[in-house]
Amino acid sequence: MTNNLYDAIIVGGGPAGLSAAIYLARAKFSVLVIEKEKIGGQITITSEVVNYPGILKTSGKELTEQMYQQARNFGAEFLIANVTKLDLKQPVKVINTDKGEFKAAGIVLATGSHPRKIGFPGEKEFQGRGVAYCATCDGEFFTDKDIFVIGGGFAAAEEAVFLTKYGRKVTIIVREDDFTCAKQVSDQAKQHPKIDIHYNSEIVAVNGTNQLQQATFKNNKTGETWQYQAPDNDTFGVFVFAGYQPATSLFQDQVELNETGNLIVDENQKTSCPGVYGAGDVCVKDLRQVVTAVSDGAKAATSLEKYIPTIVQEHNLKPKKIELKNDTSTTNNDNSDVDENNYFISSQIKAQLKPIFDKLERNLILKCYDDGSKLANEMKGFLEEFVTLSDKLSYTVVSSSSIAAISFYDQDDNYLNIAYHGIPGGHEFNSFVIAVYNTAGAKQPLQQDILKQIQSIEKPIDIKVIVSLSCTMCPEVVMATQRIAIENKNVEAQMFDLAHFPNLKEQYNIMSVPCMVINDKDVYFGKKDISQIVEILK
Repeated sequence: MTNNLYDAIIVGGGPAGLSAAIYLARAKFSVLVIEKEKIGGQITITSEVVNYPGILKTSGKELTEQMYQQARNFGAEFLIANVTKLDLKQPVKVINTDKGEFKAAGIVLATGSHPRKIGFPGEKEFQGRGVAYCATCDGEFFTDKDIFVIGGGFAAAEEAVFLTKYGRKVTIIVREDDFTCAKQVSDQAKQHPKIDIHYNSEIVAVNGTNQLQQATFKNNKTGETWQYQAPDNDTFGVFVFAGYQPATSLFQDQVELNETGNLIVDENQKTSCPGVYGAGDVCVKDLRQVVTAVSDGAKAATSLEKYIPTIVQEHNLKPKKIELKNDTSTTNNDNSDVDENNYFISSQIKAQLKPIFDKLERNLILKCYDDGSKLANEMKGFLEEFVTLSDKLSYTVVSSSSIAAISFYDQDDNYLNIAYHGIPGGHEFNSFVIAVYNTAGAKQPLQQDILKQIQSIEKPIDIKVIVSLSCTMCPEVVMATQRIAIENKNVEAQMFDLAHFPNLKEQYNIMSVPCMVINDKDVYFGKKDISQIVEILK
């Protein structure tokens, strides 16, 4: 029987969680890091990090990949799963996930935070149609358009400079007399020739028809309001960087939080609950940077190092033993699937995938629908290489007058209601691998109540998930819709890479990804998990 009892479990795989994992695993404690989306957290979408001590310049992805590898080499284990329930009050902590139950003597809560919405009129209605929260994911949609950045902190200043790569002009709307971040950061925005700044100002409302056409702003000192009107029926962008909402809903009734919902910890990162420590942006703190997150993680871990042995001894626990990895693989968070020889899948990734594909139980046929396009030709090359990963996989090419696609079929040639219209590279390589496992393997665990709701869907539903391969939020939506399609033959889930289907951008007025279109009619933007999507389908 599998031992699911660890010395410590860390909920969250960003810099804080990774730091805690490094320190605990190096101290010979068995450690499991549970992350719901992507190892590395939000810093992975930052293209340039220049203020981390000892490192002149790197990207967020590269920095956290090194942290991940350090933790793995010391023996930390990692699991991509959604935590559904936490029981923190007992000496042995219980963590329920969509992939099973796990227990630990100590817990580090490093769940981070997510962008905070302001609540101005039109913000919700135009999310995905002009209002955005991720410059890396959505900046390209606003090439040669005017862009407004709302906020005066680190994110607003840094992302405004980043957005000048796309927008013809960037205007920052700051509520205060000045920026609230470090002068070095704000000076870059102030001195940039493509950036204008309005201080003591706020956004009042946005409106339009199918896309943003007008925004209203107010100077809070003078009381003056002014409007921006998009020229010649064009659109524009409003990027909101107004701070972050802590992800504490799972444990808000078990540990003490402050009035804004942040986790209250002492100088050693201890929460109000024995054996539970906090780290990173989820905590009450003045500075939210990678360097403070890793410091939090280190302090939480060293505090737990003293706490865990006492609990293990008092309750005669037998946590699993640490297993050293000592390998040189990386997280490959974006699954960069091209190596120096220009193959679709590098030898390193193939080695990482072998344990997954060794567990395939059924044959899977991947059909390439060839419409004569360059995309279809690339799909054939990808599949030719991909099917070498397992003898359970094969592919065929079918001439088609429709659009190019990779479609999933079982060994009896039954369509499994999953299709990719694009090469599943970048972040979507993960969703493709999971789709293969869920159709040809044992399948990932799914909560029974969610499964029953999925199986109760009686009407035919077509779900198109329109993505960008650089988007970190898209794979969760793709994987969730695919899983629904696997469990109910009335549902079809298709992934469209917007780079190959620009007509969809115009058809559905897409200015942000992920975009989910139900039955070619109802359009939804933003990250959603499987329970949220099931509610929409119901």
